[in-house]
Amino acid sequence: MTATEADSPQSEQQPVNVQQTLLDGLGGPMGMLYTTLPVVVFVTATAFLPLTPSIGVALAVALALTGFRVLRGEKLSSALGGVLAIAAAGGVAAWTGSAKDFFLIGIWASLAGAVVVLVSMLAGRPLTGVIWNLLHGGENAWRQNRSALRAHYLASLAVLLVFAGRFVVKEWLYLADSTGWLAFAKIAMGTPLTALAALVVLWAFRRTTKVLKP
Repeated sequence: MTATEADSPQSEQQPVNVQQTLLDGLGGPMGMLYTTLPVVVFVTATAFLPLTPSIGVALAVALALTGFRVLRGEKLSSALGGVLAIAAAGGVAAWTGSAKDFFLIGIWASLAGAVVVLVSMLAGRPLTGVIWNLLHGGENAWRQNRSALRAHYLASLAVLLVFAGRFVVKEWLYLADSTGWLAFAKIAMGTPLTALAALVVLWAFRRTTKVLKP
């Protein structure tokens, strides 16, 4: 390769396609199916089976979905995430002997997420802005630009509200021993709320890119 070819624009690192990254993370309707079907199967099974077989049925469904995703061309490492999540949730429930504890990891993960985002905002480094900066080389003065900083405070607030809302609702249902409603809350407050927050984050990313990298 000549020096001219090495310095050509085509050889430069391509910018991150943030919109596509967010869409891939959401997974679309199929992604929602992958995450919710094992949960629905688990809750339904607990109405007819003891806890341990119910966990086994949910895990079997998660494994079947993983195989289906691999056959569709997805990476095994990505497809295994759903199995690991169900296995971890089922392990907690089996250890405590309570079906509602199947949702315990998700409840506390929501609290942890809310705390992390809140701390980042209080520290003057809203999390979405930190992520945008890392995706764009890590050396951008985004905090010195009032428009960009304001956008990321709003985006981080949207993420915070999703995490906090999930924790409050699910913790209330958990304390009320409402396993069925916990499953419903997981589905209703999962992909739909994530998609809404992602729209705000995407807006903040685009606004920041526009003002700092015209």
